[in-house]
Amino acid sequence: MKIAVVGATGMVGSVMLEVLAEQQFPYTELLLVASENSVGKKITYQGKEYAVIGLQTAVDAAPDIAIFSAGGETSLQWAPRFAEKGTVVIDNSSAWRMDPTKKLIVPEINGQLLTKQDLIIANPNCSTIQLVMVLAPLHHKYGVKRVVVSTYQSITGTGVKAVEQLANERAGIAGEMAYKYPIDKNCIPHCDDFLDNGYTKEEMKLTNETKKILDPSINVTATAVRVPVVGGHSEAVNISFENDFDLQEVRTLLSQTPGLKLQDNTAAYDYPMPRFAEGKDDVFVGRLRRDESQANTLNLWIVADNLRKGAATNAVQIAKLVASLLA
Repeated sequence: MKIAVVGATGMVGSVMLEVLAEQQFPYTELLLVASENSVGKKITYQGKEYAVIGLQTAVDAAPDIAIFSAGGETSLQWAPRFAEKGTVVIDNSSAWRMDPTKKLIVPEINGQLLTKQDLIIANPNCSTIQLVMVLAPLHHKYGVKRVVVSTYQSITGTGVKAVEQLANERAGIAGEMAYKYPIDKNCIPHCDDFLDNGYTKEEMKLTNETKKILDPSINVTATAVRVPVVGGHSEAVNISFENDFDLQEVRTLLSQTPGLKLQDNTAAYDYPMPRFAEGKDDVFVGRLRRDESQANTLNLWIVADNLRKGAATNAVQIAKLVASLLA
């Protein structure tokens, strides 16, 4: 099986290669693809040296699967060209997520929807993935009515430029700014562009993608905040259900859900934190407690590495499902 990683020189692309190796993805040929500026660059991976190739060269090579992490404009332009060659594209950008003809996939939740006819598959937003991983079993059991989510998002979600900005600020070095304001010792309530309704694109991704993946009847409202953290995204979530719940039953349900790790022992100071989620593929959930201000409502805290389950790991999981369909 021939697989291409588009955006291989970027932050998510490099993690994608790590995850492919860790999960022992069964490829016979690997193509590392990037923009024209990076063509010819040498990357050593798994003891072998690869030369980065351009997008047209990759299209002409007709890989079986192409995992894209190269931005929305690149995906809109190039994903159809790969698909015309019969390549299955798994795209990490927002370009195809809300396209009604494309599937938005979290393998543990709706991977069974994929067929051989799906040539462009959308990978959800990082903050959406960790949210729906927790919501899905709860919705199945109790019926989710409404979700209020506040996110505390890692600078790695912005990219290398933001990581460099934080490092420069902490070192007292003047450098290029990824954000309008300093990020060190700060929280910026602004992830992605503002829309006419006053929300940011990131906040509306949480709303619209959750509805598409789980159930259009679920009401979701979000506030997304950028924080000076590297290891992953955190979310404070308030969930209202159609039916009442038993807190211990919720703990058992979440602890038995594949891909989730329950950390909910406050007596032992055991709760999810990005410092300890970094580099891991699981979604961590804890701080479970009943909302005492209204009936049938639960508060909890979710943390995940946004570069792994929030991007690369989920994409590789989709690729494995595709590979099994193509076998």
